[in-house]
Amino acid sequence: MNIPVSKPDIGVLEKKYVNQALDEKSISGVFGTFIDRFEEEFAEFCETRYAVSCSNGTTALHLAMVSAGVKEGDEVLVSTLTNMATFFAVLYLGAKPVAVDIDLNTLTMDPIDLSRKISVRSKAIMVVHLFGHPTDMDQVNKLAKDHNLLVFEDCAEAHGSTYKNQKVGSLSNVGCFSFFANKNITTGEGGMITTNDIYIANKARNLKALAFGVSNKFMHQDVGFNYRMTNLQAAIGCGQMARANELINKRRLVARYYSERFHIFKDHLNLPNEMSFARSSYWMYHIVLKSHFIEKRSLIMNSLKDLGIETREGFIPFNLQKIFIDRGMTKPSECPKANSIAYASFYLPTGPDISEKELDYVATSFCAIFNSLI
Repeated sequence: MNIPVSKPDIGVLEKKYVNQALDEKSISGVFGTFIDRFEEEFAEFCETRYAVSCSNGTTALHLAMVSAGVKEGDEVLVSTLTNMATFFAVLYLGAKPVAVDIDLNTLTMDPIDLSRKISVRSKAIMVVHLFGHPTDMDQVNKLAKDHNLLVFEDCAEAHGSTYKNQKVGSLSNVGCFSFFANKNITTGEGGMITTNDIYIANKARNLKALAFGVSNKFMHQDVGFNYRMTNLQAAIGCGQMARANELINKRRLVARYYSERFHIFKDHLNLPNEMSFARSSYWMYHIVLKSHFIEKRSLIMNSLKDLGIETREGFIPFNLQKIFIDRGMTKPSECPKANSIAYASFYLPTGPDISEKELDYVATSFCAIFNSLI
């Protein structure tokens, strides 16, 4: 067998809509009906007033912060354990990212460490709903209100996740999504910001399309970006939206199956949690090894690879990234809890189209390998 960590689940409707866009020759990010439709449907899905599409998740983060008023020199407090695109977007602005440690139960931002790191230079907080699990937003939002800070949600891995029955992307000033091929909802590439703030939505819509003028198109209103999503991508998105809940529930079923099979190893590894306040979309089934099993990570992953099962290491925190340490932007000791899992984690195939046979093969193979190490 050859089982990737994830591959897109593209159905009949996605193909129909793409062909419609091709037949209409509406393939750019300027013309076509699917862009507006996708934005409207995604806003409704996230329970927000507005959604603005863009070219990918990283540009969504950048566009959100620019539109909300984050500027050069501002400090943005960011959950340290994430894909580094979250931090890159802050750096594109000339702002200063401040690494915040994680809660080991959820792997998301630790409000206690957040409270310690807020300063007079702080402008915003960027939470990351990692691997589909929401951050504890009540505590984050209270700190933001107390210190007059903006809050952004990196929802790249959490489409459809809920915090106290409220969708991620609607819990802050702006939510930011990715539609990369392995995401819960995909357009191949692509991104979206969600907000209830009409000013931010209008600003983002203008900036993402080169800030063209109104009465005279080429008298630009601002220094804009070329961050448009194409109508072809939006056509795929509209097809995905028709079965968004189905796609997310498939990942939840995969996660439940793995947890039932791997519960026997609970003394040796940490399985993904789902806190009482959360409903996770389980973007990927992410395992954290304990004690001496940490040094066996490569052996386990390579053994699975030999059996045709792809795995992927967990993210390395910002405060352990050599490029940032060397520039004096952070130091390893800043986030000890994130450090404790940086080289101890990996994730298993969790795609929505994984078959029951493949799922059993992955779980059985993992159990056999792990049992041989106990």
